[in-house]
Amino acid sequence: MKKRVIIWTSIFTSVLTAMATVFGFFVTNKLMYMKKKEYDFILNREITSKRLDEVWYNTVNKTEQWIESKNGYSLKAIFLEPLQTNNYVIICHGVTENKINSLRFVRMFERLGFNTVVYDHRRHGDSGGKTTSFGFYEKIDLQSILEAVRERAGEQAIIGIHGESMGAATTLLYAGSIVDDADFYISDCAFSDFEDQVYHIMTQTTPIRSSLAIRFANLFLKIRDGYTLNLVSPIDVVDNIEKPVLFIHSLQDDFILPKMTKDLYEKKNGPKKLKLFEIGEHAKSFNENSEEYEQVVADFLLENNLLNK
Repeated sequence: MKKRVIIWTSIFTSVLTAMATVFGFFVTNKLMYMKKKEYDFILNREITSKRLDEVWYNTVNKTEQWIESKNGYSLKAIFLEPLQTNNYVIICHGVTENKINSLRFVRMFERLGFNTVVYDHRRHGDSGGKTTSFGFYEKIDLQSILEAVRERAGEQAIIGIHGESMGAATTLLYAGSIVDDADFYISDCAFSDFEDQVYHIMTQTTPIRSSLAIRFANLFLKIRDGYTLNLVSPIDVVDNIEKPVLFIHSLQDDFILPKMTKDLYEKKNGPKKLKLFEIGEHAKSFNENSEEYEQVVADFLLENNLLNK
């Protein structure tokens, strides 16, 4: 009888371990290798929606550049320079997108007096990198991008960073935990804590309601990609940012909840501004409110003496 109990206990433990392992690999694969949108799909979507002016893009002065990341791979960037100015805004796209998606913001910044730089995050578009880390490694890539822009523009130039979704989280993580060396930041629909975000998505898309799943994800992420979810937490570092931050979100966003941006805004010290749009799903504040969006950005820059400097 005792021997039988030991055998069944061993079988049960083995099955449980196997299930946990399969689950851990499944969840981390979903995160690390999230399915990306095809280049042609993004391009056609932006052209069809008239957010990308093909004639302007084909004729504007632009330079493609490979920038070496401190993480050990190359990042593909495009410097768009319609203006005779050394002031630039770096635009960071969201997960599954690429630099083509960032082009919808460049005409706005041109009207506000800035040239722009768009680039592909690691594992996106033309850039290197094997996994997506939602800001953990991307923030180090962003440091390399800003250093290249500063070298091109000079120390007196005004340089801002605009990020959307994962790009916004990356922006805040960079400024709050590496170096606060841009002149301003715009955070559009960032998550405040990635652990909370993953749990939110899990409860919305699966029957899983246990935080034990997060523990498994953390264990396997640490083993497979060298970090845990709690290390991707803009809310923990946003109060280190001294430069002005504009926080943007749409109240209709049910993917990354607007409360996350409200929390980030409350935690940020020093100059800051918050805009919550009534209309717009996730990462669509600009698409649905383009004129008001531009006015909010212009007011933010004016309030912080960053226009026509």
